[in-house]
Order: sequence, then structure tokens, then C-alpha cells
Amino acid sequence: MRKQTPLIAFTAFMLSAGIAHAQFLFWPQHRFWPGHYAPFKHKHHHRQTNSESAKNARPEDPPKGPLQIIISIADQRVSLFDNGALIARSSVSTGTQGHPTPLGVFSVISKQRWHRSNIYSAAPMPYMQRITWSGIALHAGVVPGHPASHGCIRLKNDFAIRLWHLTKRGTRVIIAHDDVQPVEITNPHLFQPKAVSGSPEFQAATVAGKSTLVSKAETPEATSLQVPSSAPAGGAPKKMVPISVFVSRKLSKLFVRQGFSPLFDAAVKIENPEEPLGTHVYTAMEFQSEGASIRWTVVSIPDEFPRIEGAKKEREAPVKQTALSVPSPDKANAVLNRIEIPQDTVERISELLTPASSLIISDNGFSHETGKDTDFIVVTH
Repeated sequence: MRKQTPLIAFTAFMLSAGIAHAQFLFWPQHRFWPGHYAPFKHKHHHRQTNSESAKNARPEDPPKGPLQIIISIADQRVSLFDNGALIARSSVSTGTQGHPTPLGVFSVISKQRWHRSNIYSAAPMPYMQRITWSGIALHAGVVPGHPASHGCIRLKNDFAIRLWHLTKRGTRVIIAHDDVQPVEITNPHLFQPKAVSGSPEFQAATVAGKSTLVSKAETPEATSLQVPSSAPAGGAPKKMVPISVFVSRKLSKLFVRQGFSPLFDAAVKIENPEEPLGTHVYTAMEFQSEGASIRWTVVSIPDEFPRIEGAKKEREAPVKQTALSVPSPDKANAVLNRIEIPQDTVERISELLTPASSLIISDNGFSHETGKDTDFIVVTH
């Protein structure tokens, strides 16, 4: 019997490890392992761990481009995209019918490793990433397999820790009823950078962009990308942060923000303005053709969805998770073709364009939550 004990112990360890690993797919190409970060600790229950010395460690491999966090209410699932490619998924728990999680376009506007709710009896919200100032955030919490929060997006503990270390202030968050994903898009009406291809300034900027995009371009607070042809004589290239452009059918206007601050706005013309456009988030990925163009992806948010009636049904209904299907960019292309932007505005935007910049088009105006220290917040429901 004693000779069998080590084998039994090893088998039990492998089974438990396998179950833990199966909880979610997480950054296999980035080599994230539990030892990289210490688990979060309650203020009143300090626990020594083998990873105490590594709790401030950074990921071995940073993301390759702009990050997008997409949450599906129907699937109770979060998907993380890096440079347009899916790299991680996990289960979540969103708001109940009485306290629904808003749908729409958001971004991370502040982060705290340890936070307590200002609204709900100081409830703990570890690894909190706020997306509205009125109280909606992503944070570690109980994930029971159905909607159970007061509107926040609860994440599994390990996922919340790793996500918190990876994101920056400004990382895009999209909440939709269905599971959606970015898709490649090309359209002559998408903004393109104004750069002198092949110039020494551009080549230096491209190298700098590749090195700083992954660590700093996501955050309006950080030193950002060096842009082509912006170097004064004898000086370092000018540095800029990504911009956000918002086009509203409701207002027939275009608005531009940079670093969470408004820059300017302009009137636009929309063909057949009585017909809906939907809501679409176009994201600039990386420079191409030596700076002559930039690669774009788009996420189109479905307009309508069925309602779940009754809290009891909401609790009992099993979560049905679906596989991501590759959407067509046809509708997003048609939307771009209906919008006419003044040429001087296009040129001004093109001069500011960097990877991680975005274009949001929606039938709605921006939410009243859009304000100081936020990107555009667009609530679709």
C-alpha cells in the first residue's frame, strides 16, 4: 500500500490541475502561468504564497496590438482579442434582470487592484477595471453560470488577475447580447495615415510604434506612438496618442477625442438618414505598406435581441454558449459608404491617426456618461 501512495498523489494532482486548466483558454502563445502573479488576498486574510516575490511581475510576451474585450450576455462569456485574433475566453456573470448590464461600447477608464463598491455595502471588487463612472466594472467575483450581479461583469479570479495585468487605461470593451468578434475590413472611406513612405523619420517611427504600441498606445495617459514625418529639425519625433472618432446618425455629427479629451467636431452628411446604421466599432491595427496604409477590423453589434422574462426563468435557464462565427463585413462596409465627411476633416483625422485609433458609428448619440476622463461611451440598450 505504501508503494502506491506516491502514484495516487501524483494522479490526484494531475486531475486537479487538468480541471483547473479546463476552466478557460488563456494566452497559450504568451506563456502565462499561475506563478506569474500572486492570487489576490483579502485585506483581513493575508496568505503567504510561493509567488509573493513575483506579484509585480510583468507578462513574458506583451500583446501584439490593440486589445479588445468583448462580453456576450447570452453566452455569459468574455472573449479577449489581441490585434484582431482571439487569445482568451472565460465565463462571466453579468447583471440580473433587475440590475442589467448595459450594452454598448465602453473602455477601461480606471483600474484598482483592490476596490470596494461605493454603492453596494462596500462589497469587495478585486482587480477592478471600471468602464463607467456610475458603477459598472469588470472585477473578480463569484461566477455561478448565470446572471447574478448588480450590473458589473464578474470574472473568474485567475482570469481577472491576468486580464488586469495585461490591459491599459483605454482598452476597448464591447458588451453585446450575442457573441460578436472583430473581422478584417477594407474600405476607401476608412481613414488612412498621412505619412511620407520610406523617409528616415517614418522608419524610426515604425520601429518605435512596434515597440510602444503594445505597452503604451492603449492608454491615453502614457507616452504614445511616434508618428511619421513629425520630427522637428534636430529633435525627437513628436509623440501622439491614439484618437477616437464617433459618428452619430442621431446628431448628424462627427466628434474626435484624444487621450480622453475632446478635440473637435464637424457636421457630416448621411445618405438616407431615416434608415438605421446600427452600431459598429472600427479599430486601426498596424501600419502597412511602409506607412501608406493601416489595417482595420470592425465589430458590428446586433441591434435587436430576445428578452428573458421573469427572474426565476433567468436563474434557471442554462447558459447556452455558441462558437464564434466569422461575420461578414458587408453591412459595416455599406454603413461607411453612406457617410460623407468633409475633406478637411478627413485630412485632419488622417494626420492624427495611429494604431489603436478607432472609429465608432452608431444611430445613437454618445451616452451622458461620456465626459471627463472617458473615451466615447455609447449605450445601445
